[in-house]
Amino acid sequence: MNFSKEVIEASRVTPVVVDFWAPWCGPCRVLGPVIEELAQENIDRWQLVKVNTEESPEIAEQYAIRSIPNVKLFSNGKVIAEFAGALPKHQIEAWLNEYLPTEETKQWEELKEALEGLDATEQKAQLEAFLSEQPTHEEARHLLAKSWAFIKTAKAIELLKDVKMAHPHYATLQDLKALEELNGLDESAEGAVFTALREAAQQLSQTDLDGAAQSIIKAVSMDKEVQDELPRRAGVALFRLLGDHDVVTKKHRRTFDMWLY
Repeated sequence: MNFSKEVIEASRVTPVVVDFWAPWCGPCRVLGPVIEELAQENIDRWQLVKVNTEESPEIAEQYAIRSIPNVKLFSNGKVIAEFAGALPKHQIEAWLNEYLPTEETKQWEELKEALEGLDATEQKAQLEAFLSEQPTHEEARHLLAKSWAFIKTAKAIELLKDVKMAHPHYATLQDLKALEELNGLDESAEGAVFTALREAAQQLSQTDLDGAAQSIIKAVSMDKEVQDELPRRAGVALFRLLGDHDVVTKKHRRTFDMWLY
């Protein structure tokens, strides 16, 4: 079989459910007719491809098939969900309803791919256009908030204001609040540590992230606990918002951590 054409490429147009099976497998013979019936009932929503692991061991190895039956859902060339075992029809239907991409998720995946080739200004414009049509889309709000983090921190906080403590984006909201506190430092606060923090705030507003990191490290080296540990919280916020792979994080995170501990 041409797995690349029948599954990878086809899934860029319509989701593809792949049933990994073998003739000797009892549970596979139970699952097979059920999933085939569902495929006929949902022919307009997804396609079914069956892969005999005895005939295509290289494909089974590529997708780490350790037991069968194993069912994987492909969309845009990638596995987005899977299950193992001979589930009953109603459970498979529930699985499909949960994971099959909607029109909204398709638009979002296409946008994320497009964002990779855009500059920061264009990324913000595309995200704001998407949110004008899908205002409650959590991942888009989170990504836009991070893009505004250093320039318009209050705007970024507004995007995440309803995030609760248990939410995956709560840490980002706390980081943004630390930066907003940094931005709002009282000019009358005296001392070298406050001077360094105000310099960091100004550098962030100018997107001089390297300079801001150095100023924050300078503040931490003088007094990491001042104003409820603002130097520490601001540094954590900066590096967490940038991410582990950012050049500024790679350059300065170790020094920052050394001053903390």
